[in-house]
Order: sequence, then C-alpha cells, then structure tokens
Amino acid sequence: MRFLKTHDFGEVFGWELGWSPIGKPLMTTIFYRAGSVIIDTGPSHMRPEVLKIVLQNPLDAVILTHYHEDHSGNAAAISENLNLPVFGSPLTAEKLSRPYKILPYQHLVWGATEPLKIDPLPEAIESKSFSFVPVHTPGHSKDHVSYHVPERGWLFSGDLYLSSRIKYFRADEKILDQIDSLKKVLSLQFDALFCGHYPQPENGKAHVAAKLQYLEDFYGKVSALADQGMNESSIMKTLGLKEQTLVKVICFGNVSMKNMVRSVIEGRDL
Repeated sequence: MRFLKTHDFGEVFGWELGWSPIGKPLMTTIFYRAGSVIIDTGPSHMRPEVLKIVLQNPLDAVILTHYHEDHSGNAAAISENLNLPVFGSPLTAEKLSRPYKILPYQHLVWGATEPLKIDPLPEAIESKSFSFVPVHTPGHSKDHVSYHVPERGWLFSGDLYLSSRIKYFRADEKILDQIDSLKKVLSLQFDALFCGHYPQPENGKAHVAAKLQYLEDFYGKVSALADQGMNESSIMKTLGLKEQTLVKVICFGNVSMKNMVRSVIEGRDL
C-alpha cells in the first residue's frame, strides 16, 4: 500500500508518505517545501510520488535534517533530476558518501538511500523567500540538524521532537544529547514546529518544552533506580515501563523502550 497525504500550512506544504507491501504502512514520514527549498526527501519506496511532487515546483535547494532512510531516501534522485545542491551536516555528508548497511526492517519500511555528494552547511541557507539557519541538534542521531526560519517563527525539527511522550529509542539514540538539543531550540523564537512525523503548526515551543520535561523526568527516575544497583529489566518493572512488542520484534530490538533505559544508564557513566 502506498500512502500520500498533503498538508497545507499556508506558506509551508508537507507531504506525508508511507509504504507497506500489504496493509497500512507501519510509519509515515513528512517532507516539506517552504518557498523554493525542500526539507528532507522521504523514503525511496515512495520515489515516483516524490519526484512527481518536486518536479511540479521550482526549487533552489534540498536540505537534510539527518541521514536516516525515511528522510534522505530520495535526495540523490532529486539532486540528479533537478541538478540541485543538497545541504547537510558534515556527519551527514560522511554517512551518505558511500553505501551503508541497514537492517531488514529498514529495507522493508523505507528502502535504502543511495550515496550522494552533500554540500557543507553555510551559516544560513538563503532562498528567494526565506533564510534557513542550521542548528546542530544531536541525540536522535549524531548528525541531526534542525532548521530555524527566524522571520517566520518556524522550526523544521526533523526527528528531534516526534512526540511529547515517546515510547522507545533506537539503539544509537542518546538521551542526554536529546535533552541538550531540546534546550538549545527552546532558546530560539518559533511557534510552528514542522516535525518529520507529527507537525505542530501552533504552540510548537510548548510541545518541545513538554518533551524536554518528559525526558528529564524519565532520566531522573531511571537514574535514581540505577544508583540503587538495579539493572534495565528491574528498572522497567519498577517503573511499569512496557515494550511495544510488535515494534521491538519487527525491528529486531533496534527500537525499544529498553534502549531508552539503557541510554540513561550509559549516560550516567560518561
């Protein structure tokens, strides 16, 4: 099943994409257009739809929030078809400079990202209409960048936000980095939060603050129990933390609540 939904936020458009060999997609991802700039590119499984959309609009550039396949999957194809520069962090450039291994579920849900040349980020990406200021916001991934548009009060946050209360982490996510990144963007002036999965076009800053509070509370509770000598399983049982079993099984444990707990324990030891 191929899923495509358009979101009209006025000066910003978003296209929500999802793919599944059978039934409803497990996850959807939104890529955005603001003026003549595309922010992220969707998964390669939805390439025909993505190319049709971008070919209908005059564009100057593509900017990537991070390398994950649901965000970078069509960057190479867009760049080749439209002869556009693709901007991203140095870590994104390094990751996408060559093929990299992904897990079976990532192949199934999104498809692989082809290697491409990533242009280095300037202090601001200037388009005909807007100025996009990159803000390094690691935690979800090392290379993660959000983009602030000060004159409009917008924040394109990639996967920094996701939800005010999240139920699992990828194995490589770092909770302390996420907490620092959320604090960093809260120092910016914005109202519209253009998340890669759950946009909040109004009161976006309050949603970011809610996630920050949730992660800080989570960190405090888990850390206190770890100080008592509890392991991951005991901490989860004591706090009543439940796994999303289907998600954990499909993802071979790469995505789980236990990863969140582990990130706290590992963060304490730094």
